[in-house]
Amino acid sequence: MDLSKILSVTGKPGLYRMVGEAKNNLIIESLVDGKKMPSFAHDRVSSLKEISIYTEGEDVALEIVLKKIFDHQEGKPISDPKKMSSAEIKSLFEAILPDYEKESVYVSDMKKIFSWYNLLLEKEMLDFTETVEEVKESVEPEQEKAE
Repeated sequence: MDLSKILSVTGKPGLYRMVGEAKNNLIIESLVDGKKMPSFAHDRVSSLKEISIYTEGEDVALEIVLKKIFDHQEGKPISDPKKMSSAEIKSLFEAILPDYEKESVYVSDMKKIFSWYNLLLEKEMLDFTETVEEVKESVEPEQEKAE
């Protein structure tokens, strides 16, 4: 799963796929309705690859959190996060990522992550075969250093 081309744009709902570049902007396509539009330099654009979640230890990449959600939900969508209570959202998020930083990760962040998960699942963009291999490769060299 390559999250580097999947974007979040501050002030715009949903997720976007980068489909091209122009001189002073990016051309993005909404994953929700397929509409293409420009995204300018003043827009705050974040690639999902760059996003991580604060935990008690090291930050955890969004890609790994999405994999944990997928495993926890057994590949099924999460019931509408907008209709869930704050307590339900916190409880579900804690079941998925028990050591998340409770003071730094807000319910609104959790809702957004769950909404992104549902959207990516609906669009069949969640493929974790690469993620598992990448995580293993990044862990194995550290284990060799420790020996």
